[in-house]
Amino acid sequence: MNPWRNISLWMDQLEEPLQPRASLQADLQADVVVVGAGYTGLWTAYYLKRQAPQLRVVILEAETAGFGASGRNGGWLMGNLLGEDRLLAGLPTAERKAAFELLHGIPDEVAAVASREGIDCELQKGGVLYCAARYPEQEARLREHLGELRALGLGEDDYRWLAPNELTEQLRVANAYGALYSPHCATIQPARLARGLARCVEGLGVELYERSPVIDWQPGQVRTVHGRVTADWVVPAIEGYAATLAPLGNHQLPVQSLIVATEPLPADVWAGIGLERGQAFSEFSRQVTYGQRSRDDRLIFGARGGYRFGGRLRSDFNLTEDELGLRRYLMAELFPQLRNVRFTHSWGGNLGMARGFQPHMLRDTRNRIALAGGYGGEGVGASNLGGRTLADLILGRDSLLLRQPWVHPDSPVASLRRWEPEPCRWLGYNAIIRSFVHEDRVLADPRSPAWRRRLAQALAGRMESLMK
Repeated sequence: MNPWRNISLWMDQLEEPLQPRASLQADLQADVVVVGAGYTGLWTAYYLKRQAPQLRVVILEAETAGFGASGRNGGWLMGNLLGEDRLLAGLPTAERKAAFELLHGIPDEVAAVASREGIDCELQKGGVLYCAARYPEQEARLREHLGELRALGLGEDDYRWLAPNELTEQLRVANAYGALYSPHCATIQPARLARGLARCVEGLGVELYERSPVIDWQPGQVRTVHGRVTADWVVPAIEGYAATLAPLGNHQLPVQSLIVATEPLPADVWAGIGLERGQAFSEFSRQVTYGQRSRDDRLIFGARGGYRFGGRLRSDFNLTEDELGLRRYLMAELFPQLRNVRFTHSWGGNLGMARGFQPHMLRDTRNRIALAGGYGGEGVGASNLGGRTLADLILGRDSLLLRQPWVHPDSPVASLRRWEPEPCRWLGYNAIIRSFVHEDRVLADPRSPAWRRRLAQALAGRMESLMK
């Protein structure tokens, strides 16, 4: 079996043979060279060729299209951007409204491209359910979050509170206190989107070379073992793999998210769970759980992963017993009927986290570099926005995309915030995560006294604020 199929359930489900494309074997001259055939690189190439078909665009991929986070994620296509509340809060009302409309339109834009280009990525725009469950403090935090959303000008059409009886019409989780429903989210089969985009851009004339890892790069040129590409613009679209191209690793660190998939569940089990319309769901703890129902009736369930000392990439995603156990515990707390269900697949991926937990889309005019990343866990949708934005930056177009606070139209890469040196960031990350785990354990225990619950929440909240 091709080892690429073991990357995730999504790659395993592909009907195509996964034969690698040719690697770069000669020197080339191009208008734009993209490093990485994940979502950001593919979307950038797509929008460049749609708007300027005459451009010669070359993509260099170290493995195969969709090998990274694009073929490994949880399949949420969100109309959101990490840190959008902080980024947009200070804008005038009209500009903030336009920015939210831009973000909320991401799932529809992807759906339009998929339809136009014949990409069957199993897209269902069923919205998302942010559930308060397991302990009452989740309801208080979720209602507080709703108040913050209202203060930003987002109304009932964007986020609507569901009482427990209303939630059960869509999703039935144990010990539910309510939920927020937003229509601005779709679920997809991620690998089908990545592989479909790769075929699509090739059809538009993009040259895609696989098994061609970049070993050196500088303004105007990237080099592999067997060839180099000289270009007017370089687009390092590597997100969670930023550490492989210095100095990008100073500004963007790899963290991991870990996911499991159950065996296909029978109809009577799904009748007790719901999710008939392709909704995404999560519960509002700091463990960052998320899930969806696949087309073949599996429950896909993920939770926060980890960070490795020195920002080292994780390549072995055979989940440990502890990693599997945490996801089984969290899933069973929400769906007790799945306590003993069989997992057929488990996987994970490296995703990119920028300092300040804010994404960036940047044009370094002097060095002719266009860069997008730092999406956190929201990259499926954000990468589409990033690709559109980088295309406009490279082509010198004026558009609404470029008038957003996450866009830096003429800034050097070095202007991005840097992460603290080790061991500070490793110690900080682990201290923060331990506070989240402690909070969850205390709050999930109904025997915990009120003073201990308040203390655990205060500590976790304080540690979370350090992330921003």
